[in-house]
Amino acid sequence: MIQMGAVLSRVMAGIVLGYAVVVGVLFLLQRRLMYFPDVSSPGPVSQAFPGASDLLSTTQDGLPLLHWYYPPKDGNKPVVVLFHGNAGNRAGRVFKAQALAAAGLGVLLVEYRGYGGNPGKPSEEGLYADGRSALLALASRGIGPERMVFYGESIGSGVATQMAVEVTPAALVLEAPLTSSAAVARGQYPLVGTQWLLMDKYDNLAKMPFVDAPVMIVHGEDDRVIPVHQGRTLLGAAKGARKGLFVPGAGHNNLYAFGVDRAVISFIALNMGLQHGQEALYLEEEEP
Repeated sequence: MIQMGAVLSRVMAGIVLGYAVVVGVLFLLQRRLMYFPDVSSPGPVSQAFPGASDLLSTTQDGLPLLHWYYPPKDGNKPVVVLFHGNAGNRAGRVFKAQALAAAGLGVLLVEYRGYGGNPGKPSEEGLYADGRSALLALASRGIGPERMVFYGESIGSGVATQMAVEVTPAALVLEAPLTSSAAVARGQYPLVGTQWLLMDKYDNLAKMPFVDAPVMIVHGEDDRVIPVHQGRTLLGAAKGARKGLFVPGAGHNNLYAFGVDRAVISFIALNMGLQHGQEALYLEEEEP
């Protein structure tokens, strides 16, 4: 009986040690598991995105960052400031920018530190600093916040939401957004106390009530990366004008294949009183 107790004690000790090792590894590697940058330069903007040009900004901590800027067709139309997700770089979002630009909108493809040939390593506070520097660079072109639409996809929804708390834009569009990175991590690592381990939290749910701009949330019903209920929850937390589009059959990365670009353009036009030559698509608001 004593021998059996000793065996069980050793087994339990092994389980505890193994759990501690797993938690420790996840803690040390968490940013590698959160950010998947394509660090290579995407090449000349003239080839990747005809009509756009490089826009250089410098962050408060001294990093020079290169973004791509496509100006609006006339001075009355807004600029969509697109904060992309955690993988790839700005070149992978050109197809979205082109769809928006075809409607006459300007587009700023924000590039983060550590992505697309930029120096530095990504982190939550780092990406916020990158966003601020991009907005300042756009302001130097004569584009104020009242003519900016912040657009965040996936983890970029955290950057867009933070920017919207700090500076009120004309509108905020969130594509496949997360309520927080802790909520996403709990779904992926349910046995790990992620809320205590995460350094980069992107707590959009806590910030959403402080966004003083119209909010649109688009999310795929079949999203396997960030479950659609997180988008619905964020929609319910928005305090003002809001629209929700939850697309059956769509996943995390293919929403534009379902015509979401037309919905986004219509939302922007309706909230800014613009005429863009397309029939307005009125979306049914969905509550969480």
